[in-house]
Amino acid sequence: MRELFLRVFSGVHCDVTFHFENMCSYSVWRGSNPSIGDEEPELGPLVYEIFNMDDHYSGSIWVRTGCSTNGSNYFSCETGDCGNGIMECAGLKPSYPVTLLNFNVNVSVVSYEVSLVHGQNVFVRIKPNGGTLVDGSGPCPMVDCNKDIGNVCPPSLISKNKGGLYVGCNSACDVLKDPKYCCNGDGCQPDEISQKYKQLCPLAHTYPGDHTPPVYRCKGADSYDVTFCPPL
Repeated sequence: MRELFLRVFSGVHCDVTFHFENMCSYSVWRGSNPSIGDEEPELGPLVYEIFNMDDHYSGSIWVRTGCSTNGSNYFSCETGDCGNGIMECAGLKPSYPVTLLNFNVNVSVVSYEVSLVHGQNVFVRIKPNGGTLVDGSGPCPMVDCNKDIGNVCPPSLISKNKGGLYVGCNSACDVLKDPKYCCNGDGCQPDEISQKYKQLCPLAHTYPGDHTPPVYRCKGADSYDVTFCPPL
């Protein structure tokens, strides 16, 4: 039986509650842009955090992996690093590859998606507790990416740490800078690499303009469970 450690963190005024749970066997460090309060971002293994989200927010949340502080007190991470040398991202964008969780919070209506547009560095799941879709089509569904796209990642897109170990898979656009992979707009089509990612994670968006599944808009959910390294 696993043991979970509870931590409660309050943001500004709250109408939406997020439950962050780290089921990874290692620590992760939460980051966000714009910042939602990353002063205490570390989530150790089996740590469960209740986060009271501001009732108006539009941005991205991710986790950093392989973080440490060197002898000069400079904080850095193998993936998702914010580049400022401190633990708080302070609204800076992450280095890639990184799995992004994109949210738009407008009081009780929350839009959410898992994005592999900038690669993958951790498995994730977003699960609304209750609520119905704004379009009236049914309950708010879970979305996730719980498969390792590193299994189909081309060698040129693999990200390794200083020890030469695999830490994530990049998007083709971020590395190759080829318009073939960097389409930006409603007319975008999947390429052969994003199609491989999609086969493993059909509920995640894998390229710009990917609308399958749609970005869900949920109203009336009690809370949102965000799990890193969720069980199969």
